[in-house]
Amino acid sequence: MSEQQNPIKTDSRQMLGRLRGVMAEDSAGQTRLDTITKLIAEEMHSEVCSVYLFRDEETLELCATEGLKAESVHQTRMKMGEGLVGLVARKGQRINTPDAPSERGFRFMPETGEEIYSSFLGVPIQRLGEKLGVLVVQTKDARQFAEEEVDALEVVAMVLAEMAELGAFIGEGAALSARHTQPVLVRGATGQEGAAEGHVWLHEPRVVVTNPIAEDPHREFERLREAVEELRVGVDKMLAGARGGGKEQLDVLEAYRMFANSKGWMSRMEQDIGRGLSAEAAVEKEQSTARARMQQVTDAYLRERLHDLDDLSNRLLRILTGQGLETGAEMPPDPVLIARNIGPAELLDYGRSLKAIVLEEGSVGSHAAIVARALAIPLIIHASRITTEALNGDHIMVDGDQGVAHLRPDDTVVAAFRDKIAMQAQAQERYTSIREKPATSLDGQTIALAMNAGLMADLPSLDSSGAEGVGLFRTELQFLVRNQMPRRSELSALYARVLDAAQGKRVVFRTLDIGSDKVLPYMKPNDEPNPALGWRAIRVGLDKPGIMRMQLQALLRAANGRPLTVMFPFVAQFEEYRAARVEMDKALARERALGHALPSSLEIGAMLETPSLAFAPDKFFDEVDFLSIGGNDLKQFFFAADRENERVRRRYDTLNVSFLTFLEGIVKRCNTSGTALSFCGEDAGRPVEAVCLAAIGLRSLSMRPASIGPVKSLLRRVDLGVVKALIEAAAQEGQQSVRPAVVEYLRNLN
Repeated sequence: MSEQQNPIKTDSRQMLGRLRGVMAEDSAGQTRLDTITKLIAEEMHSEVCSVYLFRDEETLELCATEGLKAESVHQTRMKMGEGLVGLVARKGQRINTPDAPSERGFRFMPETGEEIYSSFLGVPIQRLGEKLGVLVVQTKDARQFAEEEVDALEVVAMVLAEMAELGAFIGEGAALSARHTQPVLVRGATGQEGAAEGHVWLHEPRVVVTNPIAEDPHREFERLREAVEELRVGVDKMLAGARGGGKEQLDVLEAYRMFANSKGWMSRMEQDIGRGLSAEAAVEKEQSTARARMQQVTDAYLRERLHDLDDLSNRLLRILTGQGLETGAEMPPDPVLIARNIGPAELLDYGRSLKAIVLEEGSVGSHAAIVARALAIPLIIHASRITTEALNGDHIMVDGDQGVAHLRPDDTVVAAFRDKIAMQAQAQERYTSIREKPATSLDGQTIALAMNAGLMADLPSLDSSGAEGVGLFRTELQFLVRNQMPRRSELSALYARVLDAAQGKRVVFRTLDIGSDKVLPYMKPNDEPNPALGWRAIRVGLDKPGIMRMQLQALLRAANGRPLTVMFPFVAQFEEYRAARVEMDKALARERALGHALPSSLEIGAMLETPSLAFAPDKFFDEVDFLSIGGNDLKQFFFAADRENERVRRRYDTLNVSFLTFLEGIVKRCNTSGTALSFCGEDAGRPVEAVCLAAIGLRSLSMRPASIGPVKSLLRRVDLGVVKALIEAAAQEGQQSVRPAVVEYLRNLN
């Protein structure tokens, strides 16, 4: 069989014109889909046209065909990546071959009768990176479809995606069910624990393209050019207004301007309009392509640029459709914020009105996660497809403990979830009854429980949680939410309000901890291969002493004669701590010379987050006023497991015998030198972990306010001597973790 070299030309505008007619007909979804496959087969001069749609995340179903056996419709199914159709779906890329059976990955489906067809052209049906299905044409002849034919089919696939979004193919079965109506379980990762129920509020409302096919291409060209010009003017204005801002912000806007003036971007959209798409649909087709590429690309810089293009496309779509961020929709009384990502300032604008937050991107150490923890709002990150699946007002239940969200849950899930929330509420009532009581174990060991904070809004939790003080006040949030460096007077006023609100309880102020994933918008970013091990925290402070001095002066003035406790983060060696103390001595001398009131007492400590500091000279332990183990960072460095990497961070247990042995060594050194020691981090707020930390000798734990009740409740019910014996026995027996033995002991408590 010879391969055709000169196929009959396909007119995509004619094909879309006929499609518009089908869309206008008042017919059932299956009938409309059947008509479309017949129409496409005719226009593509092919014997076969088939539409495969996803019935679930992993399974494609043949939903309509012209040319294959009719009885195979809704019966033929394949997994993502299975056969050529599955490969198109998985990769999000076209396959065009004159000899399908010889292609790697080909799978013969005997029930369809496709054995007589040689050529195969499959293109993905996708919308904004969301995979909806695959559109296929086949011929008996060994035909390599021409590039213009492939382009035409991709344009049609784009229109099919829009029609599916608008509900044009609703029918019987899962694959033809109405979009945005079925229950969806969205799996992500825990950014902040807690459970909440509410209704969806989209941070960026979805733009809906209701007219994907152009009636007048010349008018669409004009609309696109006018919108792009408006976009360019807007970007130029943003650039002009940001000239005094940080380099990172300017770089993003320069990238915007580059894309807005890109001839290639404009040319591709104009070509799609020439093929029959409306201006909006042409923009969205480009955006879908960019998002599909974004999912394939691993290079961080290229991903950022594709993200810029995606954002710019959104702006252009809003200009074309007139669908701005203000849609007229009212925020529900119980909003659950849904977004791809969000900055700390925007999140703070929402404040405590939010019940929960679900992000497609984000990280456990991101600005959003820090703010969510400060506001005690459950947060899920890495929740793929949530922004394309959720609609404003959808019922949603967020389980931050498990890192899952139930979108439009069915009655069974609702009942189970509400039972969980009710049990948590009952537990909180129980915790309230012991709020004023000490966290004293059955064998008489009393553990001090403090809370972590980072906002003024956290401070009321000092009383409601029963915390004995603030074991960690994160000072970086005031730097992160601004577009320029805060003034010393602003910081001093804030720190003074924190001390006022604490009403004499101890507050440990951690100096600026930036770098790694916390980059200030007005500081030049550093492209480091591993920022968690790079230029961050105390290293930035010592290299830029002006910032450190300004913050130390603000803290001294805020104290205004009251006790002050300051802690330097990420100290890796004794000399760094000494250098930081020298800066504090300089700040004290300056305040004394100016006649300002000095703190009535001053404690200066360090966060032990690197294994190296545990082996510092004895003189360091003698000189430092106190140490706080930063469990989150120390654990990732101890196990060499990046806590932002979901593939490895859960492999290693805090209750691993080797890690507990290491921590116990720190406890012993501090006991010998008389150095006050605490443990700060997520593990301090987990009751089982907290009990084990107390058993190895830690007498002070700092955690989020909501964790104090559960931790105190369990500590008051255990014998720490028994837990210590279990830990020692596990070590002697060569066990990897003490968790099984400790959990068994706790399970048998009265």
